[in-house]
Amino acid sequence: MQFGLIDYFVLIFYLAGVAFLGLKVSGRQTSTKDYFLGGDGIPWWAVLFSVVATETSTLTFISIPAVAYGGNLTFLQITLGYFLGRILVAVFFLPKYYDGEMYTAYQFLEKRFGPAMRNATSTTFMITRLLADGVRLFATAIPLAIILRLGGAFTGWGDIELYLLSITVISLITLVYTFFGGIKAVVWMDVVQMAVYLGGAGIAMIILLNQLPDGWQTVVAFAEPGNKFQFFRSGFDLSFKEFIAQPYTFFTALVGGAVFSLASHGTDQLLVQRLLATGNLKSGQKALIWSGAVVILQFALFLVIGLMLFTFYEGVSADRLGLATNDEIFAKFIVEQLPVGISGLIVAALFAAAMSSLSSSLNSLASATTYDLYKPYFGKTNTPEQDLKTSRIITLVWGIVLTGSAFLFAFLQLQEGERPAVVELGLGIASYTYGGLLGAFGLGMLFKSPNTKDALIGFFTGMIALLFMVKGPIQNILPGEGLAIAWPLYTLVGSTIVIGVGLLSSFVRNKY
Repeated sequence: MQFGLIDYFVLIFYLAGVAFLGLKVSGRQTSTKDYFLGGDGIPWWAVLFSVVATETSTLTFISIPAVAYGGNLTFLQITLGYFLGRILVAVFFLPKYYDGEMYTAYQFLEKRFGPAMRNATSTTFMITRLLADGVRLFATAIPLAIILRLGGAFTGWGDIELYLLSITVISLITLVYTFFGGIKAVVWMDVVQMAVYLGGAGIAMIILLNQLPDGWQTVVAFAEPGNKFQFFRSGFDLSFKEFIAQPYTFFTALVGGAVFSLASHGTDQLLVQRLLATGNLKSGQKALIWSGAVVILQFALFLVIGLMLFTFYEGVSADRLGLATNDEIFAKFIVEQLPVGISGLIVAALFAAAMSSLSSSLNSLASATTYDLYKPYFGKTNTPEQDLKTSRIITLVWGIVLTGSAFLFAFLQLQEGERPAVVELGLGIASYTYGGLLGAFGLGMLFKSPNTKDALIGFFTGMIALLFMVKGPIQNILPGEGLAIAWPLYTLVGSTIVIGVGLLSSFVRNKY
């Protein structure tokens, strides 16, 4: 069974419908407040689903099953930390953002430390989003590339060419409704697309179970001997060096997940913008905390799908299945094993997950660029109409740049050799820069003595120091054996260094 004409029709109809509906629900914008914050506010439950859709995206749909396929359920420990971190953000961070009218998270740092700190953190956010969302967009291209490969219309094309074509198609469709519709189009389409991709995952799970001889009992019988159902791992049997390098032990996952969530939902404009779009503090807090519960259930769903796929394919490697990476396994099942029409619907669900995240990134990048870098220096005398026009141009530019970033990761991930699951790559990139952002916010919220100079010294020291603890090119040129830490600890270690160095700088300055 292969992706047929009806599947293509379903997919094309969905993509066209998304562009049309996104424009329809957006309404008319007359200012950047309408474009970036939805005017007078968006219902908290819609923002809840938008937050979940934005942060999970295609990485969840494609790569989380791959994590369980190659490992077990210990990744789920991290979601407990995500929930704890959201509660802390709701209690300590959100009230600061609602204390006065703010359009970006980094305006708080300008009030506390001045424009230099705002510029540094806002620029760091943009670099983070550029890299992390380049990975997300690359992940989105996986199912489309497989469809094109199996369809036969692109015989003779290599993997790279198929991925570049796929990335371009996805970017263009998403850019249409984001460019014209603003945050309202983004949030309401997130709600629609989350329903589509969770429904698609549910259908895939039911069909997958029906194709196994004894359904769930087959999964248990095949996966249990390999310890695939393991959820909890203390890691106390490991040496210290092994412990800090292992991402899925309970302490690392819980603390690392909580700190990561503190940074992502408390300092990342991608998600803070949604919470501000509710229009009031109480609604923002409800949206944030309940999103944590939904995320736990969602990750559990996709991890279980990974165990089912492991059983269906009898645990064979991606190479033996004719795939470039484990991340293609779920997509392979979708396009080869599902009935005609259902394949098209579920691939449409994949695009739903992808476009919700990409559109959110485009809108948040444009808002940070407009409010943090453009308006304070070049647009002080602009009319609302001029600001709105400029914002749309900036959105278009970011669409082009993000597409280029995804091209880069397509080249990197398709090289020969061992590659991480794309979800781990994307989260690792975000975790690295989140350490500096969270440390800067911690200095500003918790301590009164540090000034702008102290904050900047701490911020850049933390970012540079973390380079020496992350597996990569910097470690490779260091003498001796480097200290590699697991990606969930990047944010914790980075923020601790920023706060510690900032306080030390403040102490030295005041004493001498």
